[in-house]
Amino acid sequence: MLNQALREVLGKKDIFQKGSNITPERLRFDFNFDRKLTKEEIQKVEDWINERIKEALPVKREEMTVEEAKKKGAQGVFESKYGEKVFVYAIGNKSIEICGGPHVSNTKELGHFKIKKEESSADGIRRIKAVLE
Repeated sequence: MLNQALREVLGKKDIFQKGSNITPERLRFDFNFDRKLTKEEIQKVEDWINERIKEALPVKREEMTVEEAKKKGAQGVFESKYGEKVFVYAIGNKSIEICGGPHVSNTKELGHFKIKKEESSADGIRRIKAVLE
């Protein structure tokens, strides 16, 4: 959902995940963008995600080939890491991504999303550190 929230809030369809690390305690998410997010943009991203959580959207998992995933409109960037089959997660009609997890079966299981830090990770790459409270 964070990837889709960034695309919508920043108005850029070419924002993609460039790396991530997710644990039960926190998440780290790297994405391509050329500047620091404003406080208002960070708040809008948090609000977008928390609205999807409140909507109690179902999270559906399907296994398919990368080509089938692309035809469905799934987002993904690490194609060299993908095997013959991938998992595609659809969150309601809000987000569809190739992903390995972890996942919930419904967004209502997530709690409250909060961005703790937004910083530069590399040239043209931003990093968000966030938690579920």
